[in-house]
Amino acid sequence: MGKNMPDKKGLEQREQRREKTEEVRVEGEVRFSEGYAAEVKEIVARGGSRGELTQVMCQILEGPDKNKAIRRNVKGPVRMGDVLVLLETEIEAQRMGAHRRGPGGSGGSGGGSNSGRGSR
Repeated sequence: MGKNMPDKKGLEQREQRREKTEEVRVEGEVRFSEGYAAEVKEIVARGGSRGELTQVMCQILEGPDKNKAIRRNVKGPVRMGDVLVLLETEIEAQRMGAHRRGPGGSGGSGGGSNSGRGSR
């Protein structure tokens, strides 16, 4: 036998795997993940280099977090009253335009105009 020829055991295993996958497939069937409906209540901000991202506040209409209002980022056209299908409802988007600051809230390295320099 040549180098590129698979052995008999390998062929049998591949055939068994192929048979298993054929049993699972059903012609014309489409499966989706569980999703939860949420209605857009407010358009908060637009972002992205070309304005393709919209941050919205939406109210969850079903699922374990029903009636909870969360902030989400949406790509594509969206307007108030639209219904989104969310795959998860626990994670909320960060506010757009809010600059991250370290602990203490002052945002710089601390100190006055001479920060980082020794006193004279």
